[in-house]
Amino acid sequence: MNRFFTLLKIEGKLSLRGMDMIIFALCLPVVVVVILGFIYSDAPVFLAQSFGAISTIAICAGGIMGLPLVIADYRQKKILKRYKVTPTKPILLLAVQLTIYALYALLSLFLIFIVAFLFFDMSLTGSWSLFLITYLLVMCSLFSIGIMVGGIAPNSKIASIIASILYFPMLLFSGATIPYEIMPTNLQKIAHILPLTHGIKLLKAVSLNQPIETTGIIIMIICLIICSGIALKFFRWE
Repeated sequence: MNRFFTLLKIEGKLSLRGMDMIIFALCLPVVVVVILGFIYSDAPVFLAQSFGAISTIAICAGGIMGLPLVIADYRQKKILKRYKVTPTKPILLLAVQLTIYALYALLSLFLIFIVAFLFFDMSLTGSWSLFLITYLLVMCSLFSIGIMVGGIAPNSKIASIIASILYFPMLLFSGATIPYEIMPTNLQKIAHILPLTHGIKLLKAVSLNQPIETTGIIIMIICLIICSGIALKFFRWE
């Protein structure tokens, strides 16, 4: 455990210096909350409907962009290979990276709730415990995609291209930034292909105490199993 926390401290500092996650995982969701808060200032219920979607921005930033690029970069620089001949195994480095991005996501969730609650009178009618469980399921599902991409991409350039192809459509068309309900019907059909769309629908239903579609849960679990399985089987350490 000492090795884990020591490595977590080091990798955490490196991540903070990069500023990418601070901007896209912490600042961007708060900005979106503020914009929607002013738009729906007379109807906080509409902000509550968007809360689940906004909460996934950090998950998407960390899981789809952050993880693949870090893993591929560490492999390309032979860092993972070097860890193999030390007492600190490469799997520990991956666990640390997962923890860092999970902490970003949870901190982002806390920040957007505080801003929405204090400044825009938002309140959730659903169960917070159930929301957190669902949030963790969506997080694990998307993180598995990131590990898969980072694990099989031959280099950081290819990982960056694949991650970008996945990240921007999910961010724009799954409902994380642009509300799914206002999209044209044809665009909704395209968005329905994205796994994050189903995750957002789950979070929205839970936060508003609405009936939960089991289809969304099944899709999240299938995504987690398939992507994790591919990552475990084809992951390249060097």
